[in-house]
Amino acid sequence: MCSMTTSTLPPTDLLAPGPTADPYDIYANLRRDDPVHWNPFQKAWLITRYQDVCEAYLDPRLSSDRIRPMLGMVAGDRQDEMGRMLAIMAEWMVVTDGPAHHRLRKLANTAFRQQRVAAMGEWIGEIVDGLVDRFVASGSEDFYQDIAFPMPATVIATMMGAPAEDALRFQKWSDELALVAFGTGGAERADRYRRALAGITEMQSYLSDLIDKARSAPGSDMIGVLLTSQDAEGDRLDDDELIALCSLILFAGHETTTNLLCNGVVSLLQHPEQLEKLRADRGLVPTAVEEMLRFDGPIKTIQRWVVEDHERDGRQLKAGQRVFLMNSAANRDGGTFDRPDDFDITRPTQPLHVAFGRGVHSCLGAQLARLETRTAIPIILDRLPGLRLAGPVSYRSTTASRAVTSLLVQHDAGVR
Repeated sequence: MCSMTTSTLPPTDLLAPGPTADPYDIYANLRRDDPVHWNPFQKAWLITRYQDVCEAYLDPRLSSDRIRPMLGMVAGDRQDEMGRMLAIMAEWMVVTDGPAHHRLRKLANTAFRQQRVAAMGEWIGEIVDGLVDRFVASGSEDFYQDIAFPMPATVIATMMGAPAEDALRFQKWSDELALVAFGTGGAERADRYRRALAGITEMQSYLSDLIDKARSAPGSDMIGVLLTSQDAEGDRLDDDELIALCSLILFAGHETTTNLLCNGVVSLLQHPEQLEKLRADRGLVPTAVEEMLRFDGPIKTIQRWVVEDHERDGRQLKAGQRVFLMNSAANRDGGTFDRPDDFDITRPTQPLHVAFGRGVHSCLGAQLARLETRTAIPIILDRLPGLRLAGPVSYRSTTASRAVTSLLVQHDAGVR
């Protein structure tokens, strides 16, 4: 049982249709009336104020090692699918703490150094141009399926030295993994572990072959760099660790950037005065991307596991309970951001949003996601004049991600 002061707010299932379509009114109520709130539907504490979320990211009483505790709770009849899937995810760097996380992060950083990421801008632009060419030529209206979804998968395939045509497989695996990693709801929930396990098993086999090829013919792609990088003591990633890291990068890098690009385009199209500002001044692209991250970012929630009993805002959190750090709620906190519910691409970038988390577990690929979006947005605006929504936007029912499932657009571009 949970020890807590009774909340005056009615419990709300974050996977219900209303919060899936627009969670921000619920977040505002929580910030105002119950900023550390026990949610019986998700069986987790929801922390929603900006300062509280920032502090929680740095609190050692809240652990990122949130998968291993769940393994001990898996019933015998669910071990074959749920247990095996969780055991695989437990090896991901993002759900480790302490020395293990520090070691993996230090070795992984080699592939994401700023100069290396910045050098990708030109060929990322070529990928976006190719996708827009096909989008216009086909007469498609499906921005999500034909531009935002394949773009990061193609970028990651290129980064890893994989054939461009394999990006379609990357997309499929990422979608299946999201069913578990992002806590999906709806009809897909019942079958999510079986589908995710099948996807990650295929992915790991593929990555193992890719690593073998990179070892026999080392190159400058990400896998080649990670195979040869080592720290001052000569420590390096073994093959299992490299497969786990590449799996995480493939999944998180694809899902986050797809969501960021879709949500950013929706925000622009729903705020035409901001769209016109950006069309008139492309120097605003960097601040526009930061505002997209703040206003309607790709990750709603990051989970933590309570490892020590403690009090937060009068609530008693017990070891073994889950905590949801609500990035999207924190980014609309009026105590931190002026006019928090306004989308303003000229907004100062300080105070900084928490769309990518904080502290040692902040998103490894944050700079890559920014670069991809900063590269894609000007190309999309140049190549698709008169861009406008062609139907309602729908979102996937998940606790963690702000993920579009349908984004139809129209434009006035001709085939070049």
